[in-house]
Amino acid sequence: MEALEFYSRGSRFMLNFVYTRICQKVQAVSHRWTYQEIPSPKNVVVLGGSYSGVHLAQRLTETLPTGYRAVLVERNSHFNHLFVFPRFGVVPGMEQGAFIPYGGIATTAPRGIFQHIQDSAVEITPTQVQLASGKSIDYEYLAVATGSWQPAPAKLTSTEKADACAEMRASQHRIQNSSRIAVIGGGPVGVQVATDIKSYFPQKDVTLIHSRHQLLPNFGPRLHEFALQALKKLQVNTVLGQRPKTVVDGVDDLVRSSTQETLAFQNGRREVFDLVIRCTGQRPNSGILAHLYPSAVCKSTGQILVRPTLQIDAGAGSPVNPHLFALGDVAKTGAPRMERAARSQADVVTSNILSMINGQSPSAIYRPVDEEGVIKLTLGKYDWAMYFKEESGRELMVNGTSKSEDLDVRRAWINLGAKYDPST
Repeated sequence: MEALEFYSRGSRFMLNFVYTRICQKVQAVSHRWTYQEIPSPKNVVVLGGSYSGVHLAQRLTETLPTGYRAVLVERNSHFNHLFVFPRFGVVPGMEQGAFIPYGGIATTAPRGIFQHIQDSAVEITPTQVQLASGKSIDYEYLAVATGSWQPAPAKLTSTEKADACAEMRASQHRIQNSSRIAVIGGGPVGVQVATDIKSYFPQKDVTLIHSRHQLLPNFGPRLHEFALQALKKLQVNTVLGQRPKTVVDGVDDLVRSSTQETLAFQNGRREVFDLVIRCTGQRPNSGILAHLYPSAVCKSTGQILVRPTLQIDAGAGSPVNPHLFALGDVAKTGAPRMERAARSQADVVTSNILSMINGQSPSAIYRPVDEEGVIKLTLGKYDWAMYFKEESGRELMVNGTSKSEDLDVRRAWINLGAKYDPST
């Protein structure tokens, strides 16, 4: 009965999404015939090309009227499909599929409506975005979708596909050459990395260490219990309620050594590992607003404060240009950090920008819904669990097995309008 309810609710949510997307595609067809390229269009700039930013850029190419264009500013040469990073950083041979060309965004869009600039924004002024290259971009509307920082394997430092693939291969080699491996952090990335290592390399000794007594603390206890049982089944050692420090030359320190690493636990125990993988430390990339609107950054979370319309909110005493928006992980929306929420927020921002271009007040409002928080958690090579928690606290979960080891990465390419070709 639970599975029936889970899939029934999921199907209703997906059917609504599919219906909305079909309507958007139909509108995009007529839009291609009405949009006219002009020499100097006004820029609608999107900072950040991860899930929320790329979905917003895609929607803007389907809707902006003549006289405007979408400009995506992103430091990476390719879209990083972060969902597959934990596995592709463990398993050799699939890493090229994790990086998708941005060109597919505008494959069916009218000429002149889209521009991708590979650069990093370093400052925002009331009218311009200053780039690390020294160049600047004028904007009429600006959406901050800069996401959050995380250490590898959740995210990488390389900005070019070839270098990022090399970074993943280096991770694979370190895992292959290590016998005793510790994974620190019991969130989704840590759990997936630990179970993938043990599933693909069962002879290795793998320990998952988490500072809290519940794994996956952003979710409910039921998912914790299920993940814990999966870890035990794979014979992953699980240490909860411990925040170990690295011991270097006999001195406790937070600096990691270049070879083996000794971890000192709070209970006095010490263990030596060939490799320690840290899956902790998520931090919103909101620093871009520090100079222009410092009061728009939440002191407790570091996220950008927004109104229900997703316009940036710096408080009553600090009026903000109403043409500035924020969405995705960097925005304090109360939403789960999931792609479904990113899509919904991109639709809200698109609608409000179009309203303002047409001289109307922004009226679209973002409200998180339970189904946006669905997580599909892999627990080794084939096993998975899908879970979400209702606002009331009630938990729903189903689990199963998959025959696909590449986590259906081809679908991500299709969604970005790209033909699946890992070599590109």
